[in-house]
Amino acid sequence: MSERTLETPRSARDSVTTMTEYVLPTHANALGNVFGGQVLAWMDLCAAICAQRFAGTICITAGIDDLSFEGPIRVGQVVRLEARVTATFRTSMEIAVDVSGEDAMTGETWPCVSGFLTFVGFRENKPAAVPQLLVETEAEHKAVARALTRREERLARRADHRK
Repeated sequence: MSERTLETPRSARDSVTTMTEYVLPTHANALGNVFGGQVLAWMDLCAAICAQRFAGTICITAGIDDLSFEGPIRVGQVVRLEARVTATFRTSMEIAVDVSGEDAMTGETWPCVSGFLTFVGFRENKPAAVPQLLVETEAEHKAVARALTRREERLARRADHRK
């Protein structure tokens, strides 16, 4: 394996990180559906692993955008998470996370949650540069364009809050 440096762009394909969880009663509300906050914690964990592998350094969560809950996952079902880097900036990166439910007995799957998390790379307790994303496909170019739009909107909201 070649040495990874900040100067070496990394592909979105190589950033893909997956996790699988099992919904237990302690993860669920009174209706037997997994708590949204529990799913968010799993999304943050999956995205953090993705970010740290990609950046080669500690990364911290800076924000969450466009979170969309699409369907429930019940006790006894499986949660599948997939995270991937969609764009990089100087010290930060956007990670897309898609969550699906799975009935382990039948193999049926369904979309449940999607969202975008922003992570900042850290070295010596301060923000640090992250590697560039190597954009290889048309779909990845479109994902970067959408990420840039989300970033502009996020920075505009932050500026409005500081007024």
